[in-house]
Amino acid sequence: MSRKIVVLPGDGIGPEVTREAVACLKLLDQDGRLGLQFEEHPVGGAGVDAWGDPLPKATEAACLSADAVLLGAVGGPAWDAFPSHQRPEAGLLRLRKALGCYANFRPVRIFEALVESSPLKPEIVRGTDLLIVRELAGGLYYGEPRSLTATQGINTMAYADWEVERVARYAFEAAQKRRGLLTSVDKANVLESSRLWRATVNRVAQDYPDVSLEHQYVDSAAMLLVTNPTHFDVILTENLFGDILSDEAAVLGGSLGLLPSASLGGKVGLYEPIHGSAPSLAGKDVANPFGTIASAAMLLRHSLGLEWEASTLEKALAETLAEGWGTPDLRGAKRHVGTAELGERIRAHCLQLTH
Repeated sequence: MSRKIVVLPGDGIGPEVTREAVACLKLLDQDGRLGLQFEEHPVGGAGVDAWGDPLPKATEAACLSADAVLLGAVGGPAWDAFPSHQRPEAGLLRLRKALGCYANFRPVRIFEALVESSPLKPEIVRGTDLLIVRELAGGLYYGEPRSLTATQGINTMAYADWEVERVARYAFEAAQKRRGLLTSVDKANVLESSRLWRATVNRVAQDYPDVSLEHQYVDSAAMLLVTNPTHFDVILTENLFGDILSDEAAVLGGSLGLLPSASLGGKVGLYEPIHGSAPSLAGKDVANPFGTIASAAMLLRHSLGLEWEASTLEKALAETLAEGWGTPDLRGAKRHVGTAELGERIRAHCLQLTH
């Protein structure tokens, strides 16, 4: 059996962190039993530079024929002056739409070794282990009408009940496998789309009696994330709120570089760290590959059904952090190393775990 993984290094630090993640996947498949095959294609600014398109047709076709897609990061000031349809971020939105991904999983786990790295007090963040399920295909980012003139900008937040239901089922099923608590986040006191959201989630909840459901307004949830993050198990929310809350939750561990994500529900799963392209760090061997490698572990689990391999890679990450190793962004790390060396140390632990 062969499994095709399309790798989209993207821009900035993207090529550096994806290189380490691919090396981890190849290590797990060193005997060839997993049948992993890799193809690399340009996307984002790299796609604009090569083909004048942030999502070249060949890249899109390769992704649609893959078993999974691993993305680094897109964007940077070099393309800020380009028209909106040529901006790197437009390519990412188009890719998500082409793949049909609508459920974005963003796990947030605070490792004991990094408790001191958090901007919050250790007693607040210790034990945090939550999952944000963000609706990815609707809401303000895709709603119509949208327009911009010199004096007015218009965006539309719109949801249909079926859009809410399908992502809610992903969230309820995830909660069943975790601690059984689902927090649905909306703004139902103000927004009609949120009232539909809440009503639909309540209806879907009837099919999951083993999951406890609670509702939070987004402002209240944002406050609770930094005052009592251990309260949360699974957070379900719409596109814009999920974008903001997941970035807020990302800093609980002290670095955006730690967190992975998986975009699911469509033809092919898309996996990427939640951080940006950080062009100022590119080429300096200081970028944190942790989030991308953790995203590769999610790829193994969700797209390829390789739970043992996924858990092994995650254990290797945890053991490396427990030994005190980290890139410079991890203030709590006792021994700072570069991108490549951290990748090597993670793979060394992975190799030990596989023998």
